[in-house]
Amino acid sequence: MNLIDHLNWRYATKMFDPKRKVSKQDLELLKEAIRLSVSSYGLQLYKVLIIENNEVKAALRKASWDQSQITDASQLFVFCNYTLDYDRHVDDYVERIITTQGNSSDGIREYGEFIKRSIAKMSTEERKSWSEKQTYLALNNLLIACAELKIDACPMEGFNKQAYNRILGLDELGLNAAVIAPVGYRSASDKTQNRKKVRKTKKELFQTA
Repeated sequence: MNLIDHLNWRYATKMFDPKRKVSKQDLELLKEAIRLSVSSYGLQLYKVLIIENNEVKAALRKASWDQSQITDASQLFVFCNYTLDYDRHVDDYVERIITTQGNSSDGIREYGEFIKRSIAKMSTEERKSWSEKQTYLALNNLLIACAELKIDACPMEGFNKQAYNRILGLDELGLNAAVIAPVGYRSASDKTQNRKKVRKTKKELFQTA
């Protein structure tokens, strides 16, 4: 299968088979795909929680309008954006550059200070929106990787973020649950998988200037 075939195969899975589990090997590939995601400045201002514990998933299902994907999927990926200590995250990023690339020039640290100033200029609401958007970039890598591995996934915004933050203790960690994605394998009973994919035509969607 090529990329377009993979993308045509995938859909937002409504019913998962609770008996089928994603292998450890495939799970590591999904994690690596997320790790290699693009992000603004390369900061990766997010953390991804992978929920496997059934009791935790049951509690989160209640905070997700009782949607069965939460408990029936093999794993639940919770993408969380950082909400505090942006300067520290930038400093950590600069140190990663120095360690990874062996570049300890003043220009690298000046670049870090530039990022700090850019973030500081944002309003609280702008920072919140910006940091949450970063998680969607990482989510997209997960969805594409899942499609390539023939693993089903369902990106979801239908959940109570405050309840997730409380259940998972995210507030204390300076984190916020931004978007979630159960992953696993579709149930044969999920009629949604047989629906034709509905998308705009290329003519409707694109315009070349």
